[in-house]
Amino acid sequence: MSDSTSTPRPAATPERVAAPAAATKLRLGALTALVVGSMIGGGIFSLPQNMAVSADAGAVLIGWAITAVGMLTLAFVFQSLALRKPELDGGVYAYAKAGFGDYMGFGSAWGYWISAWLGNVGYFVLLFSTLGYFFPVFGEGNTPISIVCSSVLLWSLHFLVLRGIKEAAYVNLITTVAKIVPLCLFIILCAFAFRSGTFSADFWGQLNPKLGSVTNQVRNMMLVTVWVFIGIEGASIFSARAEHRSDVGKATVIGFVGVLLLLVLVNILSLGVMTQPQLAALQNPSMAGVLERVVGHWGAILISVGLVVSLAGALLSWVLLCAEIIFSAARDHTMPNFLRKENAKHVPANALWLTNGMVQIFLVITLFSKGTYLSLIYLATSMILLPYFWSAAYAFLIAARGETYDTAGGERNNERSKDLVVALIAVVYAVWLIYAGGLKYVLLSALLYAPGVILFARAKREVGLPVFTTVEKFVFAAVLLGALIAAFGLYKGFLSL
Repeated sequence: MSDSTSTPRPAATPERVAAPAAATKLRLGALTALVVGSMIGGGIFSLPQNMAVSADAGAVLIGWAITAVGMLTLAFVFQSLALRKPELDGGVYAYAKAGFGDYMGFGSAWGYWISAWLGNVGYFVLLFSTLGYFFPVFGEGNTPISIVCSSVLLWSLHFLVLRGIKEAAYVNLITTVAKIVPLCLFIILCAFAFRSGTFSADFWGQLNPKLGSVTNQVRNMMLVTVWVFIGIEGASIFSARAEHRSDVGKATVIGFVGVLLLLVLVNILSLGVMTQPQLAALQNPSMAGVLERVVGHWGAILISVGLVVSLAGALLSWVLLCAEIIFSAARDHTMPNFLRKENAKHVPANALWLTNGMVQIFLVITLFSKGTYLSLIYLATSMILLPYFWSAAYAFLIAARGETYDTAGGERNNERSKDLVVALIAVVYAVWLIYAGGLKYVLLSALLYAPGVILFARAKREVGLPVFTTVEKFVFAAVLLGALIAAFGLYKGFLSL
């Protein structure tokens, strides 16, 4: 929860590390740990299968190279904005609002919130898909018994959070160990089992016509690479708490490179243990199936148990964090006032009810649409692309205007030019991601964005302002048209979740 007098928590990032006390000054090691903790979530445990569905080894390497450049520029964008616009402390949506108007700001907050709770739905599916390895009745996490058990867990967490029970430090410690130990063992064991012949057998995926060209393979894997890096925007939030401001940039780069190396190693080593078709056929968490191939049944148990513990801890914090996103937006009148209501335990009760109600609806939808973990993370990722785009565009805008730059000094001019180039690359990368997601996810995103106008209109009327400006009317018309096409597509069956 954030306002102008408190340091905001990064919104909608997996397994968020609790913010330090206000008086605490963070050193490089602590800042780096925050970066790493923000980005490593449940996604890495399913990475081998998620990537193999779309691409083979050669395209995977190209995709990671593009991701490395693109996500690093986004990291620098968030770092720069945090330093140059410290007054915009309402989250990522504040950049869109400051640069492009109220409706774009609301859209970013709305899209970010939807991405967050859709991520929770994906976590529930992944959790029971993992349990499905031991108990087949849970299947891939979208069977009737899985949905019932997910619902029971969801509302149990809901009422725990309403009572003021939040993630404690020891839960963070347990879940962190549960993640890191299996990942390190996986990398070490798979490095010994790696076979170059397996890795290069069909390097460009030409033997599998379903994959398509290398360009299509790279394009189709992009949403997965963004999903595993969601949280990179949170690093700059703690810049005001750093012992040395220069450490923020260092921590961002060190943390990013470390997580990138971890992700690439898990992905590449898996392709040297099993072929692309074999990986694509695995049930998630696919790391369990890969390690089982290397060391036997105990390897699958190790990965599965580690992931279950990790997800159980993460869900407790995510249930509250999702609600805090729209709670924070309501505090600056981007969302309606009713979402600002807190109970006696200082929990944003109305925001929590709305959030978990949406999670429940989509859990039921996964039952009837047979939505899998992969389809859910594609949709969740597509919803965060516009907030990323608007943030990058705002950074480009202030650099182009010279806003907050002292143009009298040569060093400042060089800094402005560097920021301009970085922001431009980030904008191009964000546009590429929207293209890579494809028309299907653009339309489905529009379908989820459109209903938000009800809350936007209410928020504007509460402060006595017109709902839309002239430009915003055209923007909403485009969103509404996309939503109508998506609804028709779902009805006719040429679109699906």
